[in-house]
Amino acid sequence: MKRRKFIQSAALTGLGLTVGTALTACEDEKNAAVKTAATGTTSTNTKPVRPLVIATWNTPLAVETAAKVLQNGGSVLDAVEQGCRIEEANEKGQSVGKGGLPDRDGNVTLDACIMDKHGNYGAVLGVKNIMHVISLARKVMEDTPHVMLVGEGAEKFAYEKGFKKEDLLTEASKKAWEEWKVKSEYKPIINIENHDTIGMLAIDKNGDISGACTTSGLAYKMAGRVGDSPIIGGGLFVDNEIGGASATGLGEEVLKTVGSFLIVELMRQGKSPQEACEEAIRRIVEKPNSDFKNFQVGYIAVNKQGETGAYSIHEYFSYNLYKEKENKNIQSDFYNKTK
Repeated sequence: MKRRKFIQSAALTGLGLTVGTALTACEDEKNAAVKTAATGTTSTNTKPVRPLVIATWNTPLAVETAAKVLQNGGSVLDAVEQGCRIEEANEKGQSVGKGGLPDRDGNVTLDACIMDKHGNYGAVLGVKNIMHVISLARKVMEDTPHVMLVGEGAEKFAYEKGFKKEDLLTEASKKAWEEWKVKSEYKPIINIENHDTIGMLAIDKNGDISGACTTSGLAYKMAGRVGDSPIIGGGLFVDNEIGGASATGLGEEVLKTVGSFLIVELMRQGKSPQEACEEAIRRIVEKPNSDFKNFQVGYIAVNKQGETGAYSIHEYFSYNLYKEKENKNIQSDFYNKTK
């Protein structure tokens, strides 16, 4: 009897161990799935693509500049700053930095923001007479207790930090403004040939992510208008554990859905960068009474693994992507395929 009870007891104990092991294995699998969803990566053991730079629109020189910073061992924050400075100095672009199209009163005002791998953020809004506002945004982040400076206060801070005063209105932009004043029509234009913002995201060899965004804003806007570009979660958002996103297009619509933050959160939940960008666009176009046929919004995104995504409302949005030592301009997929 004692031997029989011992065998029964041992069998039950073994069964308990088997069930316990199975439950532990299930729990480990569940935890792994949760971790995969939280980091926005796939469960495959693919090698991350690093370094990597992605930027809105056809901006090859800006992306090449950022990539060289990374190749030479510079920080990922330096990379996005230096890359954006290229477009800010590009007078022919008429949408970023010097030469940007003015507001309806003829004043060029610039907006910019920057985020580092620690989640620190700096921004400047409505700045006159300073070309490299992306660098000024970085100074706000690193040298002040604030995250945002506006207008005259931001300009004064720039001079304190040694920035030069410059006339940002070029002859070409002034001529375009004078032609606009003939009719003074104030409505968003679907921008298909020239970009209105540069948003840039980069990952270094260690997997650290930073982002930057700079613009002269909507052409012929009301004085004092600010769009999404310098607003955290709107024009730009970075979470070093997950990835980053940036926006271009009509800022009012991006802000209404906090688009870049939304994309990063969707990646946190397990969506790929492409899926997240597509969902963010749907949040805009599927709103009740959406007038999406009359404006453009485009997004870019990257996750921790170096997977990228891009999507826009209308055709002709493109982005530059540097990875595996190649720098390419790529046409984004888009929502509105009806003509």
